Amino acid sequence: MKKMLPVFTAIAFSILTLAGCSEAKPAPETTAAETVAETDAQTSTSDTEADTSNGSSDPAKDSDKEKTAVSVGALKGPTSMGLVSMMNSESSVNQYTFSMVTAADELVASVATGKTDIALVPANVASVLYNKTEGGVAAIDINTLGVLYVVSDDASIQSVADLKGKTVYLTGKGTTPDYVARYLFRENGLSEEDVTLEYKSEAAEVAAILKEKTGAVGLLPQPFVTVALTQNPDLGIVLDLTEEWDKVQGTDGSRLVTGVTIVRKDFLEENTEAVDAFLLEHKASTEAVYEDPDAAAELIVQAGIIEKPEIAKKALPYCNITYIDGQEMKNALSGYLSVLAEQDPSSVGGSLPGDDFYYEASAGPQS
Repeated sequence: MKKMLPVFTAIAFSILTLAGCSEAKPAPETTAAETVAETDAQTSTSDTEADTSNGSSDPAKDSDKEKTAVSVGALKGPTSMGLVSMMNSESSVNQYTFSMVTAADELVASVATGKTDIALVPANVASVLYNKTEGGVAAIDINTLGVLYVVSDDASIQSVADLKGKTVYLTGKGTTPDYVARYLFRENGLSEEDVTLEYKSEAAEVAAILKEKTGAVGLLPQPFVTVALTQNPDLGIVLDLTEEWDKVQGTDGSRLVTGVTIVRKDFLEENTEAVDAFLLEHKASTEAVYEDPDAAAELIVQAGIIEKPEIAKKALPYCNITYIDGQEMKNALSGYLSVLAEQDPSSVGGSLPGDDFYYEASAGPQS
């Protein structure tokens, strides 16, 4: 662990925002997203770090003493929505402590110092951590696919190619949303001259332009998309970048990945069964979100991820919360990281992770 201690400063400097999924101010994953409107400014934000423990309903039972203590950290946003059922369970195999934070650098520091055992982080940040800790972390599942959408009142936009000659407003120049957009433009035959990218410092600025300027085109993450559509009924989702990625790559290979779950390798080596148990529970928790979206929306609000249950429920189908592990995880994540590395190696920490980055439970989590 000593070699992980100085890692924080370097990684915090290296983190690139990944639209809408991890930063909870009020952002999902590492985007620099701010509020879509002042009245909904706290849609997915809370400036207070909340620690919630779960376990047996009777902590005095001897069986509880046998449980493995596992600290789990997550960024508020779509990345952490799949955890909410698990956070409220009273029958967990492990003794969990959950920490919800508002910025990626908080999680990076927590993992680097050994305070957090398992963390839900942006995909590129997981790769940066792997490189900075010299292979000290492993990816155990994908928890969120793409959360990026092209929003406009221009119904003539039916494909990426239809963006030729248009200006697209977005946040985060030189961040993963930027790289994803440029990659999809190129794969659809568009050059840098064909589409004008105009960067804004906040998602609120993008939303304001979409509201005020007829025909404007914006690239936004969830849940900001849902808030923007709620406030302006003339707007609509014209392109789902996750679907556009799959058209280019195919669903058997690379996927557009927003969030992954990582574990410190020293913890994994000493507590393999506990990590495998976490995977089982994480999978079940993710499934529960879709089985009962009304209940999930309420839990998402209770966790401080999104402020209003009606917004949470509307956003859920578009947040691409998922559970992917094993070889499928490796195929999806390695391909995605390769696309980022081709555009900017620093976005993944300088080089792609080795095979030891991708964990596969010995028997694989079973339903």
